[in-house]
Amino acid sequence: MLEFSIVIPSYDRPERLKRLLSAIAGQRFPRERFEVIVVDDGSPVPLDALVAEFRGQLRVSLLRQANAGPAAARNRGAGAAGGAALAFTDDDCEPDAGWLAGMAQALQRSPGAVCGGKTVNGVSGNLAAEATQLLADYLYAHYNPAVIDGAFYATNNMAVPAAGFRELGGFDGSLRFGEDREFCYRWAASGRPFVSAPEAVVRHMHPLTPVRFLRLHFLYGSGTGRFRLACRRKGLRVPGYSPVSWYLGLLTAGLRREPNWRGLALCLLLAASQAATVAGMLYAWAGGQPRGGRREHETS
Repeated sequence: MLEFSIVIPSYDRPERLKRLLSAIAGQRFPRERFEVIVVDDGSPVPLDALVAEFRGQLRVSLLRQANAGPAAARNRGAGAAGGAALAFTDDDCEPDAGWLAGMAQALQRSPGAVCGGKTVNGVSGNLAAEATQLLADYLYAHYNPAVIDGAFYATNNMAVPAAGFRELGGFDGSLRFGEDREFCYRWAASGRPFVSAPEAVVRHMHPLTPVRFLRLHFLYGSGTGRFRLACRRKGLRVPGYSPVSWYLGLLTAGLRREPNWRGLALCLLLAASQAATVAGMLYAWAGGQPRGGRREHETS
């Protein structure tokens, strides 16, 4: 029986997908115990030839669908998976060689749990990417999904028992952003456990310009807004907001990390990220819909 099915949604990033598959081929984990399922979410150029390059190194298959977003793509891959557990990552990530082994160890410690690994910024010198990862690190340090309503593990570095995933209905395919948060919230509401796997490391290779940075956090905000609307629609209690002290800690996190001009720049970017997030939430609540095919959904 397969231990893992690695599910990768991909849209129009063939070179990054190739680097990801190379990293997976280098895992220190028996190859006969996992498979890889790439879901081409309507890329302009089909991925058949690229995926075929790895068939001698990996047990890999390719599915293709019209562009529907990462949640729908992950559900499509999960539906074809034969592994006891599903491991999710994104096509702009590169797992360390011990990633899958780290997930396996964590799931052995806590069977039946959603497992979240450790994600690090893989683009040195890009302040916008550093600020985005600093925000994610701050969230993970302060919120444990096992005890805090609305906390979650991001789908660029998550594993979950396949049976539990299917029993819960998978991700909400109507969400293009925030599907990881919504899924983890339903998982917690059902009384199921969570476990952290800091030894399962993924490098997030996501360089950002200032404009893309603001757009990304606007989209995260719209995902948060739709998550909260989905909670009401499904009869779930809507999580509360963080206290003011939490936001003050976030806005000064850059200077605590680097007490110099770089730290100040990180603080300003974190402030801009929160303004963009609020704008995205308001846009979602006003009934606005996400636009465009490219899915900048990799972290929260």
